[in-house]
Amino acid sequence: MQLKHLKTLLTPQDGAAKVTCMAWASNNAKFAVCTVDRVVLLYDEQGERRDKFSTKPADPKFGKKSYMVKSMAFSSDSTKIAIAQTDSIIFVYKIGEDWGDKKVICNKFVQTSAVTCLLWPTEHSIIFGLTEGKIRVANTKTNKSSTIYGTESYVVSLTSNVSGKGILSGHADGTVVRYFFDDEGSGEAQGKLFTHPCPPYALAWGINSIVAAGCDKKIVAYGKEGHVLQTFDYSRDRSEKEFTVAATSPSGQSVVLGSYDRLRVFNWSPRRGAWDEGSPKEIPNLYTITALAWKKDGSRLCAGTLCGGVEQFDCCLRRSIYKNKFEMTYVGLSQVIVKNLSTGTRVVLKSYYGYEIDEVKIMGRDRYLVAHTSDTLLLGDLVANKLSEVAWQGSGGNEKFFFENETVCMVFNAGELTLVEYGSNEILGSVRTEFMNPHLISVRLNERRQRGVEDNKKLAYLIDINTIAIVDLVGGYNLGTVSHNSKIDWLELNETGCKLLFRDKKLRLNLFDIESGLKTTVLTFCSYVQWVPGSDVAVAQNRGNLCVWYNIDSPERVTMFPLRGDIVDLDRSNGKTEVIVTEGVNTISYTLDEGLIEFGTAIDDGDYHRATAFLETLEMCSETEAMWKSLSKLSLEVRQLHIAERCFAALGDVSKARFLTETNKIADSISKEYGGDGTEHYQVKARLAMLDKNYKLAEMYYMEQNAIDEVMEMYQELHMWDDCIAVAEAKGHPELDNLRHSYYSWLMETNQNEKAGEVKESEGDYMGAVNLYLKAGLPAKAAWLAINREELLKNSDVIHHITTALIKGEFYERAGDIFERIRNNQRALECYCKGNAFRKAVELARVAFPSEVVKLEEAWGDYLVQQKQMDAAINHYIESGCSSKAVEAAIGARQWKKALHIVELQEDRSSVKSYLRIAQHFVSIQEFEVAERLFVKGDHIKDAIDMYTRAGRWEQAHKLAVKCMTQEEVSSLYINRAYELEKEEKYKEAERLFTTVSEPDLAITMYKKNKMYDDTIRLVAKYHKDLLQETHIHLAKELEVEGRFQEAEYHYLNGQDWKAAVNMYGTNALWEEAYRVSKSHGPANAHKQVAYLWAKNLGGEAAVKLLNKFGLLETAIDFAAENRSFDFAFELARLSMKERIPQIHLKNAMFLEDEGKFNKAEVEFIKAGKPKEAVMMYIHIQDWSGAQRVAEAHDPDSMADVLVGQAKLCFEQKDFQKAEAFLLRAQRPELAIMYYKDAEMWSDAMRICKEYLPNKLGILQEEYEKEATKRGKRGVEGMVEQAREWEQSGEYARAVDCYLKVKDSSNTALLEKCWMKAAELAIKFLTHEKATDVVQAVGPRLVQLRKYSAAAELYLNLDLIKEAVDAFIEGEEWNKAKRVAKELDPRLEGYVDQRYKEHLKNQGKVDSLVGVDVMAALDMYVERGQWEKCIDTASKQNFKILHKYIALYATHLIKEDEAEKVLNLYVQHGVPAYPQNFNIYKRFFLELVNLRDRDVAEAYRMWANLRDVLYLLCENLTKSSEANSPTHQDFEQMLIISHYYATRSAAKGIQLNTLAAKLSISLLRHTDHIPADKAFYEAGLAAKTVGWENMAFIFLNHFLDLADGIDEGTLDALDHTDFQDTDIPFEVPLPAKLHVTAEKREEIRDWVLTVSMDQRVEQVLPRDERDTYEASLLAANTGIRSLPCVITGYPVLRNKIEFKRPGMEANKDDWNKFLMATKTTHSPECQDVLKFIAQWCGGLPSAGYSFQ
Repeated sequence: MQLKHLKTLLTPQDGAAKVTCMAWASNNAKFAVCTVDRVVLLYDEQGERRDKFSTKPADPKFGKKSYMVKSMAFSSDSTKIAIAQTDSIIFVYKIGEDWGDKKVICNKFVQTSAVTCLLWPTEHSIIFGLTEGKIRVANTKTNKSSTIYGTESYVVSLTSNVSGKGILSGHADGTVVRYFFDDEGSGEAQGKLFTHPCPPYALAWGINSIVAAGCDKKIVAYGKEGHVLQTFDYSRDRSEKEFTVAATSPSGQSVVLGSYDRLRVFNWSPRRGAWDEGSPKEIPNLYTITALAWKKDGSRLCAGTLCGGVEQFDCCLRRSIYKNKFEMTYVGLSQVIVKNLSTGTRVVLKSYYGYEIDEVKIMGRDRYLVAHTSDTLLLGDLVANKLSEVAWQGSGGNEKFFFENETVCMVFNAGELTLVEYGSNEILGSVRTEFMNPHLISVRLNERRQRGVEDNKKLAYLIDINTIAIVDLVGGYNLGTVSHNSKIDWLELNETGCKLLFRDKKLRLNLFDIESGLKTTVLTFCSYVQWVPGSDVAVAQNRGNLCVWYNIDSPERVTMFPLRGDIVDLDRSNGKTEVIVTEGVNTISYTLDEGLIEFGTAIDDGDYHRATAFLETLEMCSETEAMWKSLSKLSLEVRQLHIAERCFAALGDVSKARFLTETNKIADSISKEYGGDGTEHYQVKARLAMLDKNYKLAEMYYMEQNAIDEVMEMYQELHMWDDCIAVAEAKGHPELDNLRHSYYSWLMETNQNEKAGEVKESEGDYMGAVNLYLKAGLPAKAAWLAINREELLKNSDVIHHITTALIKGEFYERAGDIFERIRNNQRALECYCKGNAFRKAVELARVAFPSEVVKLEEAWGDYLVQQKQMDAAINHYIESGCSSKAVEAAIGARQWKKALHIVELQEDRSSVKSYLRIAQHFVSIQEFEVAERLFVKGDHIKDAIDMYTRAGRWEQAHKLAVKCMTQEEVSSLYINRAYELEKEEKYKEAERLFTTVSEPDLAITMYKKNKMYDDTIRLVAKYHKDLLQETHIHLAKELEVEGRFQEAEYHYLNGQDWKAAVNMYGTNALWEEAYRVSKSHGPANAHKQVAYLWAKNLGGEAAVKLLNKFGLLETAIDFAAENRSFDFAFELARLSMKERIPQIHLKNAMFLEDEGKFNKAEVEFIKAGKPKEAVMMYIHIQDWSGAQRVAEAHDPDSMADVLVGQAKLCFEQKDFQKAEAFLLRAQRPELAIMYYKDAEMWSDAMRICKEYLPNKLGILQEEYEKEATKRGKRGVEGMVEQAREWEQSGEYARAVDCYLKVKDSSNTALLEKCWMKAAELAIKFLTHEKATDVVQAVGPRLVQLRKYSAAAELYLNLDLIKEAVDAFIEGEEWNKAKRVAKELDPRLEGYVDQRYKEHLKNQGKVDSLVGVDVMAALDMYVERGQWEKCIDTASKQNFKILHKYIALYATHLIKEDEAEKVLNLYVQHGVPAYPQNFNIYKRFFLELVNLRDRDVAEAYRMWANLRDVLYLLCENLTKSSEANSPTHQDFEQMLIISHYYATRSAAKGIQLNTLAAKLSISLLRHTDHIPADKAFYEAGLAAKTVGWENMAFIFLNHFLDLADGIDEGTLDALDHTDFQDTDIPFEVPLPAKLHVTAEKREEIRDWVLTVSMDQRVEQVLPRDERDTYEASLLAANTGIRSLPCVITGYPVLRNKIEFKRPGMEANKDDWNKFLMATKTTHSPECQDVLKFIAQWCGGLPSAGYSFQ
């Protein structure tokens, strides 16, 4: 966030005039400043001063200057200001909503000490701090104050959190205390939070941290639990003074602290979880900042100063313009001010959770606001100024927003619909749906208030395209689901959410009542539908009708008006509802009955008087009646009884109206007498319950008031005597007996004998009851009473009366019961049997008549069969032993398994006839095995076979048949059965039978006979494949005869005979079909032929039309002509293409010519307009007179052809004179020339040409020359002769051409002579240009003939110097070439030299080339691989050239693996410090150290040479620009390595094995330069040789690990534990291959294994006095690096020898040992080593050794 100075609100004074406090109003419209003179100045939002008022002292007697204003705050409604004063009081001033309103004190709170600071976070609570350390709260409603908490220290500052539900107080002792009114679920602790090092005058509470500062110039940020997060220390900054005041931005994400001349800004970084310091705002001469106030929308910050100035700053992170309509000001990460540029209205968009707001968008007709944060979604209605923030997980901005509903935003994302109500921070509801069209979603949120419903929020949406779900969004449960049989394309709830209208794709309109769950189709066709706003009236269009439902509860009652157009809109305003209809170009409005709409609204609003008044104005009709009913029901529910009475009167329900009139009278009288609502009286409530037929409720109301008589009266009125008597009995009413008597009398009077009998029975008069029951014709009831009363059973008369009555009424079973009770078993059994009560009869018989049981069981079974209870009868028949009846019953009951079971248990064959029926059942359920068993058992084998054949189970049928019959019988049976099936037209079954007995031919015959050709073909294809094609053709012919052409065609085509199909159709004049077949199945042009035949068949205009249709007219004409149908061709041409007639005549003429009818042909040719063709015909047959006649008559131009024909004949007859005459007459001399040429009479040809065609003489001459050339020598001579003739006749140009054309490779002398002659003539007689051309043509020819001098002379004759020089060069006459160049054109001397060099190169004469071009010669040596010559020659040149070629040779040798030769090369020629050679030096060093088996004395010379070369290189590098570079260091390392190798070889030569071992071990520290495996192998072997087994074991073990790593291709798994704290490198290059043979590697492996098994060595490297590995230069503990010994490479510690060159030392013992050995052995190698050391180390020590 940045601060930008906007304006000065109050100009500062010259002296101290402190601004004591400032405050912004919650509505951002007012800003208050209190100055040192205790006056409050009021400013508007733009910073203009609009008002002011003076504050008052607590007591006027102390004067106006007796106090200071310390703090002030606005109330939440911005109409009051609380002022905290040092005279121990707080005043609350009411300043009003408008500027200039009167200022009055509305509250004052007197305290015990001065008030130091004050906040007003919530509506009625003012929080303030006192000098005595207390924090108190003042309640503006009760005008009382109380202490929240107390401390012992002065309150210096007070601040609240962002929500205003928590406060922090800062005290003079540095204590900061936290208190929550509501911790909002954070769980943070209350009480003392932390102690700041100084009094925290500047205290701010941000969103995630608390910032405190004071006089110590430090700003400290504390965490939520008081721990220090950050400290910003400015104590060393001399320009900084103490911090006096702090302010937090409304979002809590920025804090500003004021000090001297400076505002420091801190912004909270959510990503870092810490404060970032912004650039401070420094204003010189501002002085100390005493007050800060931040505008509630976060856009402005005001600062008050010690000098009385008030400065206003703009606070924003960034500002942008959206769509040129809105200004977005980002005042914090989580707060944006959106300003409408056209209206000036502003909305503050703020993340309630403090999240950073990303992009803000204005959508939905520029009314709705959408913004995202990382975890939430912000939505807002700019018009209603309602904002929401809901939890929202990022979905990549893929949400779709719908703003059709003004109260709720619909957000659709990934198949989920989320509803957010504007102004609510909770998601209203979320459902899964794939349908996001706003027409398929309906939301209603409290749009019309209903009685008893506080929160009414409903949603209807589609679960799938056929199913609507309705959800209560308040409770979050499903109200209902509507499944529909068609796709739904529109739905909408009414405003109260009780009814749902929806329409489907078939345009049917349906109504769903959510409460009852009833769905009704209200229109079968609906093109428009809408609810009327503010009511439950629906409007729809049904084709030509406008349909209106004024009472949607009765959907069948619809008001219709005819329409001519389409409804486009519905408008309800100004007390009118209009339906807007477009009729063509006009728009017409239909006004609806506002009264009817008003009725519905009145009902919904519960205004029943208005509804009644409205209904009274209407005439009675079905709609009005429905409304009266609705109103009556509703008015009764709310006990508006007068309205209900009026409704029933209107409906004509007199009884209810009268009953309500009486009820109203009671209610009114009670109301008058006692006051209050009369409908609450128990009598009224009871009567209403009676009206609702709820008598028990009415009884309850009466009984509650102990109105027993009224209850009894009610029941008596309603003749509900039982209830009346029950009440009397319960309450012990004295009139009980009278009631009973009255009841009995009434029953007798009304002949209710049964009821009277029940009364007698209840009174215990059983005889009277029996008599009354019998009188009422209820003997069964009398019998029941008698059975239950012993005294009645004993009375025989009574029993006789009852039984007689029962038998008379055919109540035999009840009579039997009585007889059984009085032990009359025989009568009882008879009665049971008569009454078909067989169960009781059998039970009685089992006891009294056992012999009768079986008969009774059978009779029982018969009775059950009679009653169609077959399944019940089965068991009784089984009990009676009637198994045949049991089987029949089971079959009748379709209990087939039971029937089968019974039959199978039977031993006799009485039920054989049942087998067939049971078997047939099992056939029907396809249980064929059971059926087969029954058929066989019942001797119905044929039926079993039939069953299998019908079921297509031919194998089983055949098996059964074979089992029971002979093969002939089976075949006969099958064939006969097949014939029967054939007669029944069951051909498939017949076929199966034929094929089962291997008679497919019979089946084929059957199909053929019945003309079922497809099946015939199928069987032929299956059984006689070879006859298939033939069968197709045969059937086709039969079908053709029958006139079934389509089928015939099918068979012809399948028989591969499409032509027959075409012929069939052609024969029967079905040309269209013929054409179709030929086009589909014939070759490419077949259809054209058919079209032609069709047309020929039609003839005339029809033929032309047809051929035009197919686009074949021209083709047909051509075809007719070619097929010599000239008449048809002429007919077609005459009718359609007259231009084609001559062509047809021509074709006819040709045909006649071929036929030898020349005269007719002549006529046709002439008709065709081709007389020339007639002439040519006569010429062809050599009828010259005929030809001449036709030519003269019809084509004079053809006379020439006649003459030419005659001439040709004369030539053939060798009559040349005559022929020439004919051709000249015909004016065709060219033909004469041609014929003479053909006869090789060239002179005659040239004669004619010269006379008649002189322009073609040259061409003829050329032809003659070519011919002469072809003819060889004879031809050449002729050519020369001709040339001479031209020369003699002065035709020099032609003579030259002729001489040049002479070509005879066998006679070079002649060629030279001719060509020289041509050149000579050209030079003498032709132009210079022509002569030049001739010479340039002759010159190369002479060169070709190796006549170089002659060619050169010719060139020189015409000053062609370059060509002359080239000729001499070509002849290798270099001296002549040089002389000509020198004398005639010195510029060509260089050219001659260049060519000479190239010549030498090409000839490989390098030695000669050296004298001419050394570099070229050297390059040539390189190309040829003559390296010795190259180096030898280069060595005679300068040093640079030499080393260029040495480098090339070295590179070559390295590629050839000849590194030693490279070394020798550089030993011989020196090593210059050329950077381009460094890679070669490194490469041959690496190649040499990689060589195997060089760990021997014999390798000394190689190592010494390498050492000397590298020493020389390092010396050269020291003098070059590369001195001390990394490359130089590398080569120094290589020098040391090569020195060690050389010294080791020398030591081995004189058996100094210990020194050699030390050198091998020292080389290990250089394994980053030399192959590691080789180094460890050699070191291990050397250590082993001298008996250092520990080291040998470690080195060789590591060698084996390295070898394994090389095999695996990686050293990652290598263990370096043994070499910790040594200078042996861990990171070494992976050698490309192992430098030790496999055998040696295995030897080492065996030795290491043996040693490790023996456990005779310790796997520890030996240590020295430094407690470090003895060969390591680097001390492990101190990090001191020792110098290496020049003899062994071991570290030099104590006894040392120093050399002149710094950094060069040797261990005394090792040096002396080496020196002594050299002296005793006189080893030249050791002497060489000492000589090198002397050179390298700047000389040997004084006690050195002389090498003389």
